[in-house]
Amino acid sequence: MTRYMGWGAGIRRTGPVVIAAVALLAGCEAVPDADSPAGGGGGGAAAGGRAVSPLANPDGTRPGLAPVTGETDRAAAVDLIGKVATKGRGPRTGYDRDEFGYAWKDTADGVPLARNGCDTRNDLLRRDGQKLRFRSGSDCVVVAMTLADPYTGKTIEWRKQQAADVQIDHVVPLSYSWQMGASRWAEEKRERLANDTLNLIPVEGRANSAKGDSGPASWLPPDKGIRCAYAVRFAQVALKYEMPVTAADKAMMAKQCGG
Repeated sequence: MTRYMGWGAGIRRTGPVVIAAVALLAGCEAVPDADSPAGGGGGGAAAGGRAVSPLANPDGTRPGLAPVTGETDRAAAVDLIGKVATKGRGPRTGYDRDEFGYAWKDTADGVPLARNGCDTRNDLLRRDGQKLRFRSGSDCVVVAMTLADPYTGKTIEWRKQQAADVQIDHVVPLSYSWQMGASRWAEEKRERLANDTLNLIPVEGRANSAKGDSGPASWLPPDKGIRCAYAVRFAQVALKYEMPVTAADKAMMAKQCGG
């Protein structure tokens, strides 16, 4: 979980890289109900519109987090989760957000949308938001939008004046990753995790704050219909970065998809 960290500079973008990026981007309970796997109920605003299933969005460059439905996809989800390694959660000793680079840096090489002249936070707002409005003189800094929040199913009419109403969630929290091995990674790899579109979703601020640095055994999205998709995305990040999860988290992830 990452709280609102400020807007940073709005940098005007021009040239072919910008055109390509625009073409690509356009278009809370503390303890979950463990006995209610995703697929029944919920879905809310995030179930429609432009949201994409994580199974069809392995690099996280497409918007939202659509429910995983149907026997074939749910079986694929369980199979994917089964590939994640497990180990015990280590100590939080030495963790600091700065160990993952300064927030929303545009220069974390090796991840989508890096070095496009716009910080990571605004890239994510552009990816998932609709009816976007930008700061005068900028095609980067989003000052208003409509967000279909996948975690709660709500539609949020967001304005910069209430910036914290929408926060960018690290699906695999940075503190969690630190305890699962990131403390021994090279700084460049930690910066990739912190700015990787695969690991980042704009969501309702209150839900994000409730999550903290919890794994899936301790927190799942309030909207039950999205929980399998959330588990899949958590697994995708873990596999990409060769990072284990706890046995309890893995079991909970599989359960959300019927495994």
